Amino acid sequence: MDPCRLRLNCLVHGPGLRMLAVLLMLVALLLGPVPYGVTQDNRPQVLTTVAPLTNIVRNVGGPHIDLHGLIPGGTDSHTFEAAPSDVRFLATADLIVLNGLDLETSLEKLALANQKSGARLLKLGEHAITPLEYIFDRSFPKSRGHPNPHLWMNPLYAVRYAELVRDALSELDPGTQARYQERTRRYSQQLWTLDRAIAAATATIPAPHRKLLTYHDSFAYFAPRYGLTVIGAIEPSSFSEPSPRDVARVINQLRREKVPAIFGSEVFPSKVLDQIGREAGVQFIATLRDDDLPGRPGAPEHSYLGMMLENVRTMVAALGGNAAALQGIDPADLP
Repeated sequence: MDPCRLRLNCLVHGPGLRMLAVLLMLVALLLGPVPYGVTQDNRPQVLTTVAPLTNIVRNVGGPHIDLHGLIPGGTDSHTFEAAPSDVRFLATADLIVLNGLDLETSLEKLALANQKSGARLLKLGEHAITPLEYIFDRSFPKSRGHPNPHLWMNPLYAVRYAELVRDALSELDPGTQARYQERTRRYSQQLWTLDRAIAAATATIPAPHRKLLTYHDSFAYFAPRYGLTVIGAIEPSSFSEPSPRDVARVINQLRREKVPAIFGSEVFPSKVLDQIGREAGVQFIATLRDDDLPGRPGAPEHSYLGMMLENVRTMVAALGGNAAALQGIDPADLP
């Protein structure tokens, strides 16, 4: 018989089995109890919602967490309804990360009704800014009481999101705190580099063209950071198709403003913008993204940084600027 197999048989039978049990008990006493909210392989189970948030959390947690993004990229997060099969992810998560600011209202209710005892629900938006900093606009009017939730479109708010996730993971999994801190430091440096590059690129847009008209109001927190003005959005606050009166109003506005381009979204397709562009005599570009990462999963550009780089290149070129400042920025996630 093979000597290794012989030793194994001696260990797991008779006195050897009792010895193994004693050894396991000693190991458990030395290591102490497993922190609550941590899986058996010492990785916290983390649930997120929209793809950019999932990607930010992935860069902070890396291989040290078990991450699941609930809302697929390219899905309208405002109207997303969880499937019955999604409840199991909510029920087993140790940390549920939402954007908040009323973006995932129905999903938040479902999470509160199904989360396990001791699980934490983290709403990033409410911790990133104060109510005095909320922005209301056409898609998110103050009369409805829901502020514009798209904070992540400003890279500096993405830094704040990463810090909030770092702190939550460190509290949940203190043994890995130093790694969460280091990953957040490195990721924040990438985001600050992105911020400086976006500022340099948008500064090349001729001043009269620094105006954004989009289908969905996704750039409310992005535009002020980079000297751009959001002059409107097509989509009503009900998230329905715009009326003929809305279309006529926008066409007249574009003729007055004399902007060279208007922007649609891959997540919110609408033929109305194409019609508006033709009648107003401006270029219509339908490829801006706010919660859909470019490229295939696993590709370097399939990331929050990749999404922002693609958006700004598209925007700057269409408005008459030069996006050369964005060259050399690696969009890939941290390893």
